[in-house]
Amino acid sequence: MIISTGTASGKSLAYLTPAVASCLDGGTILYLTPTKALAADQLRGLRELRITQLRAACFDGDTPFEERTWVRQHANYVLTNPDMLHRSILPRHAQWSSFFRRLRMVVIDECHGYRGVFGSHVAQILRRLRRVCARYGSRPTFLLASATASEPGAFGMRLTGLEMDEVTVDASPKGSTTIALWEPPLTELRGEGGAPVRRTATAEAADLLADLVLADVRTLAFVRSRRGAETVALTARAKLADVAFSLSTRHPRPSTPRRPNPTPPESDPTLNHQPGTAEPADTTQPGLLETDLTTQPGLLETDLTTHHRPPARATPPEADPALSHQPGTAEPTGPATPEPSRTTSGLSGTTPAVSTSKHEGPATDPASESSLRWALPDAPAQPDWTDLPNKIAAYRAGYLAEDRRILEKALRSGTIMGLATTNALELGVDVSGLDAVLIAGWPGTRASLWQQAGRAGRDGQDALAVLIARDDPLDTYLVHHPQALFGQPVEAIVLDPDNPYVLGPHLCAAAAEIPLTDDDLPIFGTTTSTVLDDLVSQGLLRRRPAGWFWTKRERATDLADIRGGGGAPIQVVESSTGRLLGSVDEPSAHTTVHTGAVYLHQGETFLVELLDLEAGVALVSSATPDFTTFARDITDISILATQRSHPLGPGTLHFGEVEVTRQVVSYLKRRLQSGEMLGDEPLDLPPRTLRTRAVWWTLPASAVAPLAEAGIDLGGAAHAAEHASIGLLPLFATCDRWDIGGVSTELHADTGLLTVFVYDGHEGGAGFAERGYARAAEWLTATREAITSCECERGCPSCIQSPKCGNGNEPLDKRGAVRLLNTLLSPQ
Repeated sequence: MIISTGTASGKSLAYLTPAVASCLDGGTILYLTPTKALAADQLRGLRELRITQLRAACFDGDTPFEERTWVRQHANYVLTNPDMLHRSILPRHAQWSSFFRRLRMVVIDECHGYRGVFGSHVAQILRRLRRVCARYGSRPTFLLASATASEPGAFGMRLTGLEMDEVTVDASPKGSTTIALWEPPLTELRGEGGAPVRRTATAEAADLLADLVLADVRTLAFVRSRRGAETVALTARAKLADVAFSLSTRHPRPSTPRRPNPTPPESDPTLNHQPGTAEPADTTQPGLLETDLTTQPGLLETDLTTHHRPPARATPPEADPALSHQPGTAEPTGPATPEPSRTTSGLSGTTPAVSTSKHEGPATDPASESSLRWALPDAPAQPDWTDLPNKIAAYRAGYLAEDRRILEKALRSGTIMGLATTNALELGVDVSGLDAVLIAGWPGTRASLWQQAGRAGRDGQDALAVLIARDDPLDTYLVHHPQALFGQPVEAIVLDPDNPYVLGPHLCAAAAEIPLTDDDLPIFGTTTSTVLDDLVSQGLLRRRPAGWFWTKRERATDLADIRGGGGAPIQVVESSTGRLLGSVDEPSAHTTVHTGAVYLHQGETFLVELLDLEAGVALVSSATPDFTTFARDITDISILATQRSHPLGPGTLHFGEVEVTRQVVSYLKRRLQSGEMLGDEPLDLPPRTLRTRAVWWTLPASAVAPLAEAGIDLGGAAHAAEHASIGLLPLFATCDRWDIGGVSTELHADTGLLTVFVYDGHEGGAGFAERGYARAAEWLTATREAITSCECERGCPSCIQSPKCGNGNEPLDKRGAVRLLNTLLSPQ
């Protein structure tokens, strides 16, 4: 069974009820989640039930070793993740025999997180789990839950290998969410080819987070990277520290009790400021607060605009609806003028363009509360502003478990008003009471967007979510084409369990757990026999009359890096101490731990001193650089087999197997806050060969000849179209632009025509290119729109430039790319 309904719709209750009933009846429950934070949140909820027969416990990397034996022997509700199931529970299934014999239900929460190569690995882990359960005579029910799964029944069946019923009707009450689409302004900085550079999404997020916290708006800011989350929190805290210093200077604590003030607070903003609200602007310090919350008719209810106001005495918080909204009061409206240099769009479903009450309850009467309070002789002194920066913190994976729990509790209680986080808090964690969510950069899918936006308003109140665009083709497209977000279904979840590079390691792990027999083959898919033959020929498995056996002394589970790309890992070692920091899968090592790369580990920043591929080690040293790095590579591609083709305009669209030869040749250094390019450093790394799947399109000479005659640089036009199409594919396939690559050429050796390829960046393919083939017309139309809607003249990172281009983004022809795509998409 899969339950696919909206956020805060009661999915947890739907599986908790039968799960707890099974525990009371003597059964056991296995709960799987993609993140530790969600498991800890679920455990807290289970313990609050105070049912003595319910023995719930987490079993993950944070579980102390002395507690793990108790969990195996006594827990009847075990919360864990796919990693622990893969590396610890299944290989040691004999130690869990009592648990598996009584297993009644497997709960797979937030199952939409299992997509791409990671999802393919999880699908095979679940098949191994089913096989171990059968060994101990149990047939548990699999219950999946997701707020954002497209075609949930088909996805659930592909993930588990079982027939799947689906529940999709959602009648739960919800408040409205206003979505603001926010495009940072262009700066005076110039990048490659003189292209303008936008202000970074993280810098914008820091500004907005600080101002929302000042306005007493409890806010969660989602940032794509660990370092980005830390940067946003530090920058926002610094801004609040500046504000706190200014406020404490202008409002020193009086030495005597305050006398009755005949002036009502509504007319005197300097006396009326309360803790947690934004300070009114002061005539002596214009520009103190760069960002303001205003209400704008064009954004239905709430909009965020950044502008520098002229020196003027501001409306006090109680009279400014955007700054003073408190629980229990109706939200007023008021017009405001946005800054023309920013692009914002707002949609709120069918909500009319009028004010709605955000909280139930009577409106506060200022005359009965605020004025009376300020008339009291014993009114308290002005608040101490020095604690203001402590209202903001960062949250991400890599923190100690107890630190993460403290932060979660502080956010729920309101001790912390702003939290900058990675997607570690995206899935299901109950952080009720949030008013706003900031999303710094497109999170990858519409599913993730609605998951993150759904963190606000979970108590049923109205909420605000702001998507801040990065300097990226997809982000640019979305802020100019909101129809691509609203009223659209979430993406179909792409995974390919039959990928031989995924299936092979899990067959080895399954054989090490329990020798494989012919009866097991249907569990793992139709390609199992072929893959088993390959494993036998490689000497990894041995075929005997009784079945297939694991032959090595090493752990079979080490063959599968379920969150990476496979291959022998590269060990990351701190050169000064010899401390092992972690590992990086070999396919990613060339781009993530090359010499000179910035490497992040549990909040610490390191610079890679040396990458030794033969020794399988990367030596790093602690550092605090103010830049980030992007690897750049050159790529050659050859066609191995064409599986499908069909006409597209005057050209032809193809899908098939390809061999890609990639070589990282340099890395780009960019300043963190501004995005300014600091240099392009050469590298000497060997080429790597990748057999994968690709989608490509060709145009005949008769179609491109008119373009050449018009002076279009065909190579530059194809190159620009390739970059933009890579940037837009994540809108149609659940992937990141770093999961895919591309090659373009005016004349390809295998086709003899102008050809543009986009390929999966994982061995054997991950299903992304196949999804692009299926939705090529929509995908390429959106690509063209992204290029034309960008306001730059010759091309920039928001449309046709790529940070990982090995050719230094040369040649690129923005106008030619539009003409080329017009030709390809023209009806025939």
